[in-house]
Amino acid sequence: MDVSTREQWMTIAEKTIAAQPRVAEQILSMIKGLSAITDGFSVDQMEHAIQTATRAEREGADEEVIVASLLHDVGKLISVPNHPKIAAEILRPYVREEVYCMVAHHQDFQGRHYYEHLGMNPNLRENHVGQPWYELAEKFADRWDQKAFDPGYDSLPLEHFEPMVRRVFAKAKSI
Repeated sequence: MDVSTREQWMTIAEKTIAAQPRVAEQILSMIKGLSAITDGFSVDQMEHAIQTATRAEREGADEEVIVASLLHDVGKLISVPNHPKIAAEILRPYVREEVYCMVAHHQDFQGRHYYEHLGMNPNLRENHVGQPWYELAEKFADRWDQKAFDPGYDSLPLEHFEPMVRRVFAKAKSI
């Protein structure tokens, strides 16, 4: 790299920008891959993701929040224990800070609904009181995410969300 030229880097940048649509397509493939993960839940993780996004949309969430709701558990393809951070880092360049934080910390908020059964502290969300994104994370966990395991729920199809995913991942806001 230290022997490269400005012209070479301009070509690389141009080709990278032109290839940006592949990001959304890879994200959609990852969401589809969640269909292979059930881990004892009543629906697979793709259906859970779609239900979460459907609930967010039906309550009037904006497009970044809806797409983040769809992707919030995509890190489970790699690792369940740190899946929130994996998903959040995928989203980070494309969404505003409060949406990133909603996903990055969603497990602390979700724990209120089941951590006691595992001998864990169900009040980890209290560590985030006062954060500007607290209310969004609370709404996400309590009204959308924890309810999104209903085999009879009338979810929108994944195809409904595909244009949103493509728009959100069309261009990074930051690097």
